[in-house]
Amino acid sequence: MEGKIKITIAIIISLFILSWLVASLFSQGDFGNVAHIKISGAIMSESGGFLNSGVVSSSDIVDSIKKANADSSIKAILLEIDSPGGTPVASAEIADAVKNSNKTVVAWIRESGTSGAYWVASSAYKIVAHPLSITGSIGVYGSYLDFSGLLGRFNITYERMIAGDYKDIGSPYKPLTDSERKSLQNTLDLMHEYFIQSVAENRNMSVDSVRKLANGKFYLGMEAKNLGLVDFLGGKEVAEEIIKKRENLKEINYVEYEKKSSIFDIFAGMMNGFGFSFGKGFANGIVQNQANIKT
Repeated sequence: MEGKIKITIAIIISLFILSWLVASLFSQGDFGNVAHIKISGAIMSESGGFLNSGVVSSSDIVDSIKKANADSSIKAILLEIDSPGGTPVASAEIADAVKNSNKTVVAWIRESGTSGAYWVASSAYKIVAHPLSITGSIGVYGSYLDFSGLLGRFNITYERMIAGDYKDIGSPYKPLTDSERKSLQNTLDLMHEYFIQSVAENRNMSVDSVRKLANGKFYLGMEAKNLGLVDFLGGKEVAEEIIKKRENLKEINYVEYEKKSSIFDIFAGMMNGFGFSFGKGFANGIVQNQANIKT
């Protein structure tokens, strides 16, 4: 039985190595005139592992934009967006990279481009959105779990020992004080205002007009077009026509920048992925240590 297990493990490892080698051999080369960069999933600073496919790393996206900027054969960037947003810093990092790019950047919102993802799109030269896509949702939220009532029910005491009145703000073991709630709300309001100011500047809209739309509500692409949040309705073809006209291109040949992981990265990611799946599912059901703030 032990021998069969070892053989099975050896086969699995061999298949992973083989698939990685094949992918390396047949990966697309850097030939073309337009960079196609995808933002698919929640935007975080780091992707968090090989199996965490629902997250996109701001570091990876920024690196791809830098590669496009440095390549003289690249005339424009098509930014394909299908994301609900993410953390404020990660979203801002990509938005700044898009805004400061020396290439024409056209954002194409396919299914969704809300919150932090819309922030990124707003930094582009033009935004194309499908009429039935969802976009907007200009807002910030922060949440945490409060288990203080549950602890009291089971006669469990939270012994509060801190140095600094706000050090354990957002602790799930106690309810927020009025002062703590005011402090957290102030932080969210500051982030929200920063978000509003950035969108207003990026879209060449007045701050007041953006603020009226910045209630956290999402809009269908057709609504967003009427509100001035996107420029054109349509799909990839519309985005391509904008690029062709802007850069005087007869045809578009795409370059896709893919992060090439070593075999060690793959196995490390697998281990992290399994640990995340089991650990998160159990731990998050019991305790969340800090406020969860996202755009």
